[in-house]
Amino acid sequence: MPRNLDLTALRSFVTVADCGGVTRAAGTLNLTQSAVSMQLKRLEESLDVRLLDRSARKIALTAPGEQLLSYARRMLELNDEAFSRLTATEFEGEIVLGVPHDIVYPSIPLVLQHFHADYPRMRVNLESSFTMQLKEKFARGDCDMILTTEDDLDAGGETLVELPLVWIGAPNGSAWRQRPLRLAFEHRCIFRKGVQEALDRAGIPWEVSIESDQSRTIEASVSADLAVHVMLENTAPPYSEPIQHGGALPELASKKINFYMSEQMKGEAAERLRDLIRQAYRSHGSARIAAQ
Repeated sequence: MPRNLDLTALRSFVTVADCGGVTRAAGTLNLTQSAVSMQLKRLEESLDVRLLDRSARKIALTAPGEQLLSYARRMLELNDEAFSRLTATEFEGEIVLGVPHDIVYPSIPLVLQHFHADYPRMRVNLESSFTMQLKEKFARGDCDMILTTEDDLDAGGETLVELPLVWIGAPNGSAWRQRPLRLAFEHRCIFRKGVQEALDRAGIPWEVSIESDQSRTIEASVSADLAVHVMLENTAPPYSEPIQHGGALPELASKKINFYMSEQMKGEAAERLRDLIRQAYRSHGSARIAAQ
């Protein structure tokens, strides 16, 4: 059966070792000398070893005592870190993070998971929408941080990675072979105009056959092979895949994934969330370079 060490007794033991005696340790711990001595006695009895050599004028550690001291310091350090992290009021609050629908996966769930482990009392309110709408919310102060997919970078922003757009269709689908090419797009999709212009330059007739404000509607239509769509590389949703068109469709431009953070966002927690987002999205670019 597992047995537990008494952290209070361990703290007294470490303090005695650091102070060189029970009397000074008692003053440091704001306890009576007899209370400290009793804690040390119970600790020795629970381990069935002598931790202190009391034969000399100055208390010294025995060999088992030296070994326990190393463990005790680590245990107390972890205890104090956990207690501080879970009770510190400076890490309470909410951060509103805006992310376009099509780049939430796979990065954002991992970012939120790691951030919650580091700051369990902080809440991240995830807003998922289109780039233009997120920028409007950010300008009004409704979002503290946003990610965007854009051609350029506005003042105060940071480009995390640049990824190519790819054609997306149903697995083993044939919609991409049809002419006019049937397109599925959200009304406010920022990729829409550039895709249509690329098709015009290539002389490929097209029609927007499916429009919606809901990304799920677009995803379902594409997975049913009713139309094709365009997304950033490595962001295709389930039940769809990049189209291997062999040059039958035009190559598309790249887009920047940009990050913006309000000047009002300061402090350790905000910096940690920003760093996690940077690492997550820059890894997209690293993986692509490694694959080439």
